[in-house]
Amino acid sequence: MPIQSLAFMIFKKPLFYFIFIVASLVSILTLDSCKKDTSFAEGNVSLTFSTDTILFDTLFTTIGSSTYTLLVSNTLDKPVNISQLYLGNGQNSKFRMNVDGVSGFHLSDVEIPAHDSIYIFVEVTIDPNSGTGPMLVTDSILFEVNGNLQDVNLIAYGIDAYFILPNRNIAGLPPFHIVSREFTDTTWTNDKPIVIYGYAVVDSNAILRIEEGTKIFFHSNSGLWIYKGGSLKVMGTKDKPVTFEGDRPEAYYENIPGQWDRIWINESSVDNEINYAQIRNGFIGIQAEYLQEDMGNQLSIKNTIIENMSGVGILSRSYKIDAENLLITNCKQYNLALTMGGNYEFRHCTFANYWNYDVRKTPAVYINNYYVGANNVVFPFDLVKANFYNSIIYGNNTEELLVDNNSQGGSFNYLFDHNLIKTENSTNNSSFWVSILKNQDPKFVSTSNADYHLQDISPAIGQGKSSVIPSFDIEGNQRDATSPDLGVYEYQ
Repeated sequence: MPIQSLAFMIFKKPLFYFIFIVASLVSILTLDSCKKDTSFAEGNVSLTFSTDTILFDTLFTTIGSSTYTLLVSNTLDKPVNISQLYLGNGQNSKFRMNVDGVSGFHLSDVEIPAHDSIYIFVEVTIDPNSGTGPMLVTDSILFEVNGNLQDVNLIAYGIDAYFILPNRNIAGLPPFHIVSREFTDTTWTNDKPIVIYGYAVVDSNAILRIEEGTKIFFHSNSGLWIYKGGSLKVMGTKDKPVTFEGDRPEAYYENIPGQWDRIWINESSVDNEINYAQIRNGFIGIQAEYLQEDMGNQLSIKNTIIENMSGVGILSRSYKIDAENLLITNCKQYNLALTMGGNYEFRHCTFANYWNYDVRKTPAVYINNYYVGANNVVFPFDLVKANFYNSIIYGNNTEELLVDNNSQGGSFNYLFDHNLIKTENSTNNSSFWVSILKNQDPKFVSTSNADYHLQDISPAIGQGKSSVIPSFDIEGNQRDATSPDLGVYEYQ
């Protein structure tokens, strides 16, 4: 057919046929020009990693780790295809990974667009074994691009532990496990760490002894409960203290408060003893109180550090506490709250509160002699004594000591003898205040690093009362017999 005739026939068709043909041609040309360039970078391609080694801090066996993030970047002008991305030990690996939302031990054809990145999330769980020493677990994440291999090392240390799990649930009580039954004498040894879920309970008329160097770790909302008539004996030493802290020992959690609940002493026998302990990162370090009757309750606490509590360092309710060389620091509410009266003596103690997670509105030390019940009914209690000798009460608030004597309360006897105190209280009455250094910066070495040793310019040096024991500070240094320093540390 002559081309003229063909042209005539086309133009003789209705107009919409012509428009359809033209639109189709334009569409085809447009799609062809917009095809995505799926060509990948070729040759010796190198990925960039945010780190070449992911190191997990010491973990407890059977407890999963925190999640670590690895950033994998493509710095090229073309996309990169990772043909194989896998854990070196495959399905036998102790590690787990998730690549941009996809979990697995071995992934294929993972693409990274030009000048873009992907995230890999890594966790690890270490199986227990019969050993008591650290276990080393290693692996690698391998990346194969164009036949070339790159890797990122994975290293984790794990330790075996004794696990105490709750086996009783009673309405109104937290889940618990009785670790020392009535009329038994139980000892926790230091051969393995002890990890507690729920509450470990010392029952009535039972004793729990904790050997020097024992490490006790609490899961979230867990604690140690010394029930009515029970007794706790923490037998740490200067070189081997007993430690109480949360069960996440990774570096991130080192100073995070509120990881566990408390050591709770109810109406216990007269010989509760804590010597050379470190109590860290809980809600309440020690809560000591009576339930219904005064059974001669007493806690002797010496050479102990309580720090980083999201509530209170020591909360006492009508209890009897005898303390020396006690350091309580950085608590959200009070370092020391002596409520509902009681009988207390503190010698060479430091109560330093530089809490900086949020605003603290309470003083470091609080003392009262009453309890306010329903309908604002005041119940009076006797404060037999609250005596502080050669101690430091200081922090970053204007007022760090509140002495709260309710007129409807019981007796209220207290004495601050040779102390350095940050307070707006009048300290002129010698019946309550003797040789007070008021609002003088104690010149701690570093409050930001929680180092409460004294600098050589500290006004607390040589200001202590000579007749007050102990003769050694918390580190075993001999105190000056005639003019010891205030607080837990004797300046060296």
